[in-house]
Amino acid sequence: MSRLDLSGLDVRPGQVWGAVRLVPLVRAEPVTDLRLHRELYEDGPETVRADSQTSCTSSYIPHGFVADWTGDGSPAAAYGSQLSDGGGPVVCAPLHFPRKLAQRRRGKGRPAGGSAGTLRFLPLHLALDGYLALHFGGPSVVWEEWTRRAVYDGLSPRAERAYRGEAVPGLDDALRVFEIHPGQCGVLLYVADALAAAFVVPHPDDYRALHASLLQDLYGELMYQYALYGGPVAEFTTRIAAEYVTSLAQLRSAAERRQQEWAAQHAELMAGELLDESYEVREVYRMGRFRLARFLPPFALHRTQHIGEVITDGKGRTVYLKTFRLSDKQVRRGHVLHRLAAHDWHPGRTAEAMGITGEELARRIGRLGFEGLLKRRP
Repeated sequence: MSRLDLSGLDVRPGQVWGAVRLVPLVRAEPVTDLRLHRELYEDGPETVRADSQTSCTSSYIPHGFVADWTGDGSPAAAYGSQLSDGGGPVVCAPLHFPRKLAQRRRGKGRPAGGSAGTLRFLPLHLALDGYLALHFGGPSVVWEEWTRRAVYDGLSPRAERAYRGEAVPGLDDALRVFEIHPGQCGVLLYVADALAAAFVVPHPDDYRALHASLLQDLYGELMYQYALYGGPVAEFTTRIAAEYVTSLAQLRSAAERRQQEWAAQHAELMAGELLDESYEVREVYRMGRFRLARFLPPFALHRTQHIGEVITDGKGRTVYLKTFRLSDKQVRRGHVLHRLAAHDWHPGRTAEAMGITGEELARRIGRLGFEGLLKRRP
């Protein structure tokens, strides 16, 4: 278990549009030997027309990120950045991943030995795939309470709902009108002052190219509801007592202190739910001195939980980050699966450890959508 390290990133005052708040993250020293750019896939999602207003998809892969890195620390250029025209009426989609989620890009002619290269991966899909595959094998022991299907097929298939950013009310306008700060390498996205996502890239040029890609990302149903039904959020303001300012130097010093105080308050009160959590991190790919990994929370009940993926440097500092906030029901699903796996999928011992009866555990498993795991008694 480890925590996210966002050292090297400074917080700037957020901007508000309705229920959406964007808080910029700025790097004093950009990372130059790892660069990200965007790649759109020609084989888009299959669509099935249900009626004139609705479109359903069997899979949703809006865009991929391509990471270029060098082995000697020399700058790596970002190239070929593309912005989507926003076509397609996709609003929500089941999460299904038909292709390998992280793979070397072909035909780039990189030198042998792995000192430098190019990696293509699908943003957020690494994290979501890890969540959907959580204890995918199902029961490891044939207990009487488990069905034959559960033993042989496990939890396949699992499905969750997610909303495309274009469907989140106000997000399109917020991204279009908000200012991008000098040196900005990331953003914390809040909806109704609930942290919906964190997005961090290595270089300011990468962020400018990928700023609009937030509309193509996936967000939980809770964030969609917050944006739809939540009212406008208040802007944070600060005051400087005029009687203590007699020069421009004092005014500048006072403004800098207020900015530092605001950043510290923001990290403690708002982003603390992301930074204070300990995550289970699983490495997916090595890229020179960088590591691409996905992480899962401990699935503790009654706490806000995020999943995500991260690229860290040799010192463990975050170079790239993208997160997805889980709903309470998704947290409960992960919690129950963790507890079952920890007790060898024995219903009696699991229920005892959770302080509930076996019948209550069976009801919870059914309510969470795992009723196929249970044996139906005549």
